Amino acid sequence: MKSFFKYLLATILGLFIGSFLLFIIFMGIIGGIVSSSNKTVDVKENSVLYINLNKEIVDRASNNPLEGFNFTSFKPNTSLGLNEILKAIETAKDDPKIKGIYMEIDVVTAGAATVDEIRNALFEFKESGKFIISYSDVYSQKAYFLSTAANKVYLNPEGIVNWTGLRAEIMYYKNILQKLGIEPQIIRHGKFKSAVEPFMLEKMSPENREQTKTYMGSIWNHWVEGVSKARNISTGELNRFADNMLIRNGKTSYEYKLVDSLIYKDQVLDIMKKRLGISDKKDISSVNIDDYAKIPTPLKGKTLSKDKIAVIYASGDIVMGNSTDGEIGSEGIAKLIREARRDSTIKAIVLRVNSPGGDALASEVIWREMVLAKKIKPLIVSMGDVAASGGYYISAPADTILANPTTITGSIGVFGMYFNIQEGMNKKLGINVETVTTNKHSDFGSMYRSLTAEEREVAQLGVEDIYQSFIGHVAEGRKIAVSRVDEIGQGRVWSGANAIDIKLIDKFGGLKDAIKIAAGKAKLVNYRITELPKQKEPFQQLIEDFTGKTKISLMKDELGIAYSHYHNLMNLLSNQGIQARIPYNIEVY
Repeated sequence: MKSFFKYLLATILGLFIGSFLLFIIFMGIIGGIVSSSNKTVDVKENSVLYINLNKEIVDRASNNPLEGFNFTSFKPNTSLGLNEILKAIETAKDDPKIKGIYMEIDVVTAGAATVDEIRNALFEFKESGKFIISYSDVYSQKAYFLSTAANKVYLNPEGIVNWTGLRAEIMYYKNILQKLGIEPQIIRHGKFKSAVEPFMLEKMSPENREQTKTYMGSIWNHWVEGVSKARNISTGELNRFADNMLIRNGKTSYEYKLVDSLIYKDQVLDIMKKRLGISDKKDISSVNIDDYAKIPTPLKGKTLSKDKIAVIYASGDIVMGNSTDGEIGSEGIAKLIREARRDSTIKAIVLRVNSPGGDALASEVIWREMVLAKKIKPLIVSMGDVAASGGYYISAPADTILANPTTITGSIGVFGMYFNIQEGMNKKLGINVETVTTNKHSDFGSMYRSLTAEEREVAQLGVEDIYQSFIGHVAEGRKIAVSRVDEIGQGRVWSGANAIDIKLIDKFGGLKDAIKIAAGKAKLVNYRITELPKQKEPFQQLIEDFTGKTKISLMKDELGIAYSHYHNLMNLLSNQGIQARIPYNIEVY
């Protein structure tokens, strides 16, 4: 017995020491990541800015060292902030040390509107007279669209430009829910409000097919027109290439003038050396866009102005409560807007919206703060990849709404969804749930029974009330008749190109354009940008987010590309009650 306790204590002590050493090693890795992120970037004379967008691109990247950390390889997998990319390209335009941009892009992990903003920034960079060269082994459609901003587009001789058009693939769950004994109970307003269709139908409704073809066609036409102008190929020819699958390899990519030459990377580097006027034996000096974005932007004015423009980032699903990563909390964002309204040094507000919507009441809370802010100072909305349903709800009060032609917006509609899992619990799992109530409808919305006819009627009235408030807010903010908003509403999704014709947005433009408009309305010449919410110190975020980030990172590693489907399904299953959100997760490739 004495030996048993001796070995037991030794084992416990060994586990404790081992865990402690692992913790020290882990903290050392994190410390190395943090210190490397703060290192000084040295840009040499006669350099090129190297752009490889092989990371996820978000509106604003987190400074959390655990964000995207791969716990299998113990390596960071950080994201890139669109704000950093745009800043780096703009800074490089005026930087005498930067002579040009070299892009190596195959797949871009970003939405269509984000890609378009980067592409527009590249065209502005070219106005300086500096060159842009693009090279890839394989161009995805989105990567190719972006690359056509370059002076020269090169391709590996054995590579290809993917050019086949866009497609939508929507998963329907009705049959599997029946097999699991789960009954989705749907209440909605809007014939196009198709967010609930995957739970109630086996295939796409005619209305959803119509709206999907409309906005997808609009996005494709924008890409085709952009490529046509950049490459001097007619839109008819570009559509013919896609319809007949004529772009089959590197040879056809070159034959049909999608690329300038079929060469290898070493040959591209030789071309750049000649442009830079350096010897074949010397290496090209380059700086990665991740590092270059960390260089402080040179002050163009003589003094640092006290006047500020607040850029508030609202990204993710709209939920009640405080904001977290990937969510727009009603209290968190409302508080930021309120503080910006009350801050006398902030002369204008830009709300950057990238949201598919979410909780209807949370959207109303944010909408109210937007209305109050508009009464005090200029209020501009910059829409990102998606600003629809609840995302449009919170945008409606702005003085000016800007979007990209490929932005997904609209979806002015409301639905309610309640799941009844009684059959699945009883017949599939052998679990019976007994309920005791004090009143007739105390268990309204319970997951263990169906709604009664009376309860369905009450829920429908709730949806109708919120829909009327929604279209009323849009009518007031956009100065459009309520009947007209109802006509273009009904839950219908629009692209930015469609939305400008029906007055849901005012202008095409990105975040930079929104800031310029805000400055003009506030009559500012010298001003600073303050980005909100303010990011916490890396180690503070690390401690607060450790458990949740670890779980998410492990699941992403395990599920891969399927994680987004899992995440979206879990969101919809957990969001019972009245919602204002777009039909499904929209990703353009």
